[in-house]
Amino acid sequence: MRHGQGRAGRAAMAAILAGGMAVTAVAQTAPAPKPAAAQDGTVALDGVRVPLSDLMSREGADYLRHLIVDKPFGAPAADIRAERARQDGIMRDFLAPMRRRYAVDIAEQRIGGIVTDVVTPSAGIAPENRDRVLINLHGGGFTTGGRSASLVESVPLAAIMRIKVISVDYRMSPEYAFPAGSEDVEAVYRALLKTYRPEHMVLYGCSAGGMLTAEVLSRFHQRKLPMPAAAGVFCASLGALTAGDSALLAGPLNGFTFPPPPPGQRPAMPPMAYLAAARADDPQAYPLVSPDTLRAFPPTLFITGTRAFEMSAALNSHNALARVGVESQFHAWDGMFHGFFYNADLPESREAYAVMAKFFATHMAR
Repeated sequence: MRHGQGRAGRAAMAAILAGGMAVTAVAQTAPAPKPAAAQDGTVALDGVRVPLSDLMSREGADYLRHLIVDKPFGAPAADIRAERARQDGIMRDFLAPMRRRYAVDIAEQRIGGIVTDVVTPSAGIAPENRDRVLINLHGGGFTTGGRSASLVESVPLAAIMRIKVISVDYRMSPEYAFPAGSEDVEAVYRALLKTYRPEHMVLYGCSAGGMLTAEVLSRFHQRKLPMPAAAGVFCASLGALTAGDSALLAGPLNGFTFPPPPPGQRPAMPPMAYLAAARADDPQAYPLVSPDTLRAFPPTLFITGTRAFEMSAALNSHNALARVGVESQFHAWDGMFHGFFYNADLPESREAYAVMAKFFATHMAR
């Protein structure tokens, strides 16, 4: 493991990558001393007391305080089956109130030979969306989240937009490796092209699903497939998941630390197992490395938070698209953390859903 991280540190890092929930879920697994955190959620950064943002909603501040102080999600399991079960349980806890707020129907369907969950609004698909579809690629560090995080990401948009959302149960590690997930999404996309025009389709995902969205768009470009109308890269970037200031600051701001790296080295997450064999200069793994690839991207929406470890990388990706002339929007909510909109009870989450819905609807052809 890079940077000499111990077993507990590796477990903490794995939990960050595997959870599509708040990054603070893994605080208790890190062996280094925790930043001093008061019961009101204030943390100390090198002696400077940082309170919760005064720009957050009351609900958002209460929830972040709960994450920092109570650390409710528990430690990751060593066995992949147990960890998937643990993460699915966390997703079910997010999904239950979401289903009460947003009425949808969910059905399993094989598309292009791949298992998908098709989410449709119980009120019926809006007339203007009968020939439109959203394709969701779930988060979970390329190891968890299939048919659980996928629903948390699909239900709100299906109901709010009154549109069909198809969430792809793509292959993940440790059983499979890059580019297995991209292959599965391509199979679904090719099948959908027989029914839908590409300008009536949108591709989006959160965390690992946001990374996979970018990887798949690069794959479409390489294979000369028509691009969808728009893309959503949420809680992620077009390159490595972490970079810049937020990779260093998110942990302490959310109430935990990791073992320090050797002198002169930046703290870094270990490579995701799914991408371990991918070349760093391969644009189908990391599209950010290729301006020519980025020029082929459709209009892209980035969603993150100021306490999310991916924020700097997402902002850098937004700027990279702008440099090559691709339409891009970047939205960040102050004080919010990785995957914050999995909690539909937060006003910030519902604002994010509205931004997503407007961006996607605006870019799909009539």
